[in-house]
Amino acid sequence: MKIISYNVNGIRAAIKKGLVDFIQRANPDIVCIQETKAHIEDINAKLFEDLGYHTYWHCAEKKGYSGVGILSKKKADKVIIGCGIPDYDKEGRVIQIEIDGIMIVNTYFPSGSSGEDRQAIKIQFLPDYFKYIDQLKTTYPRLIICGDYNICHRAIDIHNPVGNKNSSGFLPEERAWMDQWFESGMIDSYRHFYPDTAHQYSWWSARFNSRANNKGWRIDYISVSDQMKDRLKSAAILQEEVHSDHCPVVLEIE
Repeated sequence: MKIISYNVNGIRAAIKKGLVDFIQRANPDIVCIQETKAHIEDINAKLFEDLGYHTYWHCAEKKGYSGVGILSKKKADKVIIGCGIPDYDKEGRVIQIEIDGIMIVNTYFPSGSSGEDRQAIKIQFLPDYFKYIDQLKTTYPRLIICGDYNICHRAIDIHNPVGNKNSSGFLPEERAWMDQWFESGMIDSYRHFYPDTAHQYSWWSARFNSRANNKGWRIDYISVSDQMKDRLKSAAILQEEVHSDHCPVVLEIE
C-alpha cells in the first residue's frame, strides 16, 4: 500500500498546477489531502474518480478555509467525518477511513502563525487530539495518521532552529507534544528510515525565495502505530513536486 499525504494549499489551485497528473503518475493507493479550501460543491471529485479513486471529504463551514479529503483506490469499509469536537469539526480538520482493519486518519492541525488567538486554539487542539487518538487506538490498534501537523519536531527538521526558537511551529511546548506523541506508541515513518538525514523539508515560506534556497520546515508527517512497524517498507519526501507551498510525503507499507 502506497500512501501520500499532501497539504495542497487550495485544491482548485493545485489542480491547475498539475495535481491530477501527479497523482496519476505517482499512482498511490491512498492520498490524504489537507487544506482543500473548498466546499464539496467546489471540488471536481470526478477528476480523481476517473483515475479510479473513491473520494471522501470533510469541508470547513467557512468558505475557502481548511478542509481535508481522502482518495482511496479501495472503497472504505468505514468513513468517520470529524473527531466529535465541534470547534474542530466546523473547521474541517479530521477525516478517517477504515480499510482492512487499518484506520487511516487524515488531519490538518491548526496553525498558530497568524496570532495569539490561533496559537491558543492550536495549543488546546494538541492534548484534545492526543486524547482522541489514544482512545481510537483501543478499537483500532493499527493506525496511520497522515497530515500537516504544523510542528517541526527536532532541530534537524527546520532550516534555522536558533532563529525560529520562538516561532509558532517550533515552540518548546509544541516540540514537547511531539516528543509525547512519538513516545506514546507512534512512529515517525520518515525518521524510521532516515533518522539523521538533514535538509529534508515539506513546507517553505513564500518569502525570501525560501523554496529555491531550501530554507524550509518538515511539518508534514505520516505517523504509524507500533503495531505497523514490521510492515513499513519505505518513506520519502517529494520536494521536486510543486503544486503547493508544501510537498507530498510518502509511505509504503507491506
